[in-house]
Amino acid sequence: MKDIETCDGPGDTDVQAFGTLRKLHELRVIVETEVEDQLDLLMRELKKLRMDVRLVNRHAGTLPTDAEIIFCDYSPNLERRLPWSIGEATAALVIMLPQTEPFSSAMLEAVTPDAVLARPFTANAVKASVIMGLSQFRYERRLRSKAAKLEENLRAMRAIERAKTIVMNMRSVSSEEAYQYIRSQAMARRVPVSNIAEAIVSSYGLLGGLPR
Repeated sequence: MKDIETCDGPGDTDVQAFGTLRKLHELRVIVETEVEDQLDLLMRELKKLRMDVRLVNRHAGTLPTDAEIIFCDYSPNLERRLPWSIGEATAALVIMLPQTEPFSSAMLEAVTPDAVLARPFTANAVKASVIMGLSQFRYERRLRSKAAKLEENLRAMRAIERAKTIVMNMRSVSSEEAYQYIRSQAMARRVPVSNIAEAIVSSYGLLGGLPR
């Protein structure tokens, strides 16, 4: 039996940290800001992580999208500048908060950034915002993917049940026999059962006899 590996020593922690940071290499990062204060520190720390960092000036329209991580300044109208619908982000969003000026909690809640970076910046804070922001974004993306698959499965189940009802009525067979008929058709055509079910429902619907 293999011994259970533990991470008790500082060396183990260093190895884990190295693996995490190496995943950041070559990731595309956009920094959109009009604030010069501590910009050099931010750019330097991001480049230390070996990421592909690009600095852009703020545009009147939406935020740029061609990156895995986007750093941008807090602004009252930031919600209107998002290039995606709420809950459908295509990149990790890190909002840079002002040092002394007030900010709207409601706006932050509406924008749902993956991380925030408050001024004044520190090297550790920059690194943490990258790791937490990217981790949160990827976690939510996995959740969205699972939700989409669940919805797809539910649609397939509904189609199969409706197709079974059609086959039962047309062929005067039981529910199990109707399903086996649909399944045999799918196997013969080498397609998913749901495809055959949807075809049956669509065809029957065109004839005006689709049961509700």
